[in-house]
Amino acid sequence: MGQPSRRTRLAACAVAAGALLSALVPAAGATAAPASAPRTVAADDPVPGHEGMPDDGFEDEPEGEQDDLAGPDGTLTGRSAADVLPAPVPGRAGDFKLAAGSSLTGLVNDLDAALPKQGLTELMEQANRPAGWEGACGSSSIYGPDLAVNHRICWKSDDATSTEWIPQAITGVSDAQEDEDWGSSNAEPIAVAGYDAANPGRSDYTSGRDNCVQDSASDACNEKGIRVSFFNQATQMYRHVLLVWPYVNSKDHISFDALHAREGTCTTSVTASCKAQGGIHAGGMVWYGNYLYVADTANGMRVFDLRKIMDLNPDNDADVNDPTPDGLVSDVLDKKRVGRQSNVWYSYGYRYVMPQVATLKFTTAKNGQETSGNQCYSTGRPKASYISLDRTDTDHLVLGEYCNHNNGGDSTGRVGTYPMTALTAAVEGAAGTTASADLAYGLPAGAVFNGEDLWHKIQGVTRYEGRWYFHRSNASGNGRLLQAAPQSADGTSQLVGNAKVLQSAVGPEDLYVAHGRGDGFAPQLYSLGEHAPTTECPGCKREMYSYNMAEVIGDFGS
Repeated sequence: MGQPSRRTRLAACAVAAGALLSALVPAAGATAAPASAPRTVAADDPVPGHEGMPDDGFEDEPEGEQDDLAGPDGTLTGRSAADVLPAPVPGRAGDFKLAAGSSLTGLVNDLDAALPKQGLTELMEQANRPAGWEGACGSSSIYGPDLAVNHRICWKSDDATSTEWIPQAITGVSDAQEDEDWGSSNAEPIAVAGYDAANPGRSDYTSGRDNCVQDSASDACNEKGIRVSFFNQATQMYRHVLLVWPYVNSKDHISFDALHAREGTCTTSVTASCKAQGGIHAGGMVWYGNYLYVADTANGMRVFDLRKIMDLNPDNDADVNDPTPDGLVSDVLDKKRVGRQSNVWYSYGYRYVMPQVATLKFTTAKNGQETSGNQCYSTGRPKASYISLDRTDTDHLVLGEYCNHNNGGDSTGRVGTYPMTALTAAVEGAAGTTASADLAYGLPAGAVFNGEDLWHKIQGVTRYEGRWYFHRSNASGNGRLLQAAPQSADGTSQLVGNAKVLQSAVGPEDLYVAHGRGDGFAPQLYSLGEHAPTTECPGCKREMYSYNMAEVIGDFGS
């Protein structure tokens, strides 16, 4: 799409750092609570964060995820050849079946009654962080020579260099709806998910030590899970939203926590082998209608509803605790607490939180073999490493696996597709409602660069007009964009790779197609870089970027 015009917007005040506020009544100057019948606030004794947080039934994600800042031999600079990759595995769509988990409707409704809400259109008006656009992103480039970059978007300096938050997944309003026109705004939002990668001084909750709230602890101490950054293309501003999990705490009150694979079971100190919490990776994300589908590698997908964004600072004054509809107050200055604690609502300092409303879990059991080094197998439960949307025919979600065959396994990865009608029905149906994949493929073979077969370590996929596009990472060097198409072989359909390979950006991640049907601009293939520049990776940089889809197709010769 072309460069959008600027429009004047009110920018929200940045969250100020300051003393912890935990008053049980609104401070002077706070907006009055909504008129309602008198309510009695139940006793809520001080409790350590996360006490009463039930195991949510999600499996931990021990695979190490798709963190590819190491070459094939485990070093940053190594480029030794991979083992000979196996032949493409047959697709088994049945392995990809998903089923709706236990209903979260009651919990979400209780949160809805307790906290103020904000729509995405209004949230975009409150975008408070400036992004760089095009030339403002500087002359330092992460792009290879084969693909001409059309748009560049870069993050505010702290997000561009953060060791805590690592960008992974990308989607946008073009996935959300056909006309690309969300609400009354012309923001045309792009959404990026990042995961919390650094947790110094982790708390050991089961032994009663809530270390993360001590004065000496960094506010990065807690496992904050996943946040989504919504970028307003009209103003080139963006805003973070924390994704959360609703639950009833040990005092029988509705609360929320950050997204974790599960709570830990440490009984002594937290160590590398005994972590207090296991976070998720959010390697892919699709916004479709009102729902945001977020990949959960070991389990399937977690689903969020953009109609349920909670606003913990409606008066836009972080220095004043705002009253909430349940008779309590919210505090957005305290970056070390989350959920309801001592009759105050906290959110790790974020103004906006969005609770999970549904779960889609794989029904197939894991293969059972070793996965700690990102090994993959041709049968059993797939990994939800990345997802995207194909709108070029009947709307489908595409899901695939990140696999590092240098560490073993009998598969370099599989991909499958789901009709969006089936996924929506599962999200809105009763627990156990299933959504089946309508096809699945193993990855192709044959493309080689510098002696290493490229058809593994895939970070993102999309399907466009019948052809498949894959983003392949390459440690601290430039990644590769690969193309494949289905062909019939021995009576079965399989993906066959294009022999041509295009050099892409450093640290390539998820893929998102902005089809341009609503605004009349040329279709764009978007992606983003995950790695911040370091002494070990001076060529790394975090940017969102797009290529003209017609040029991508032409560069591949088809």
